[in-house]
Amino acid sequence: MKRALYPASFDPVTLGHVDIAERAAKLFDEVVVGVFEKPLKNLLFSPTERLEMTQEALAHVPNVKVVAYGGLTAHFAQKIGATVIVRGLRAVSDFEWEMQLALANQSIADDVDTMCLMTSQRFSFISSSIVKEIALNGGVVVHLVPPHVEKALKMRYNQLKETA
Repeated sequence: MKRALYPASFDPVTLGHVDIAERAAKLFDEVVVGVFEKPLKNLLFSPTERLEMTQEALAHVPNVKVVAYGGLTAHFAQKIGATVIVRGLRAVSDFEWEMQLALANQSIADDVDTMCLMTSQRFSFISSSIVKEIALNGGVVVHLVPPHVEKALKMRYNQLKETA
């Protein structure tokens, strides 16, 4: 069985993430979507919230399993028996970073390859950071994220406004 790992922070999961996971699921017997617990960035949602939102966003894809993980991605790929790490590329500017990650992962686990899928054109401008910025400033994000994520963003920003 060919298993792939699709890792990210998913803070929050976007329709671009869903697109990459759905397309990877057509290429592999199983795709493990790994929600990285402690990335080096400021997070809006807790690991549990990100895990649950991503699980709900991908529940319709039968050969996708969403799990949380920590530590090195390459080690996690080996642990779950993934032979490929799937990444999404939105723009040329993503390529340099993704190549660095791929080479770093290869130096750690040379039995795990990296495959980059080009993001569908309709999602090429979407990033979690852009989604958060739009939502923070009262913009509409329904065309960028699943409905439950839009609701979670509104709730979180309302909570933050109340405590400010």
